[in-house]
Amino acid sequence: MISQSAALNAHVLVLNKMWMAIRVTSARRAFSMLFRDLAEVIRVDDGSYTAHSFDTWTQLSAAREDFEFSLGERAGDYEWVRTVRMSIAVPKVIRLLGYDRLPRQDVKLNRRNIFARDQNRCQYCGKRFATSELSLDHVVPRSQGGKSLWDNLVCCCVACNVRKGGRTPNQSGMKLIHEPVKPKRNPIVSMRLGSNKYASWRAFLDHAYWSVELK
Repeated sequence: MISQSAALNAHVLVLNKMWMAIRVTSARRAFSMLFRDLAEVIRVDDGSYTAHSFDTWTQLSAAREDFEFSLGERAGDYEWVRTVRMSIAVPKVIRLLGYDRLPRQDVKLNRRNIFARDQNRCQYCGKRFATSELSLDHVVPRSQGGKSLWDNLVCCCVACNVRKGGRTPNQSGMKLIHEPVKPKRNPIVSMRLGSNKYASWRAFLDHAYWSVELK
């Protein structure tokens, strides 16, 4: 069973008032917005959307059998947060009631997003590593004029980084598994979309310009 801490840190997709995806937040922050009536829970079912206030969502969660009957899903498809009196299902999507700004269109170039784009796989040997065992490599080294850009940065293990040194892949006799490119949407979100648990997100993320910024 997932821990209480993990459940409160579960990922929730946030929509603005116009139903456009703007970011991903934690369950803890989502519940805070729901409790203050700043947002509502959005339930996605075969292309139709149902909105729930915090009160109706907690009432629905109160009895898991009723929850499954009403939503047509298994209670196990959700993370659950326990309170003194009851357990509440962590929503997968919420909609802000008073925020109509458009989502950011650009994906931030940072270490976390590059690791996510490359799925923690060294782009030279092809092996997956823990984040602590990975580094970033400039395909064209900075000493040769290489820039810190999406198409010049890759995930690299320590051994391959040492072997490559300050050379290009051709100069070191190494080959890239995938050519680095700038992702169209936040790569961490793209990874989540591969899980059935986050299938409801796809309805709001099927357009390339709906980039999602993690907060």
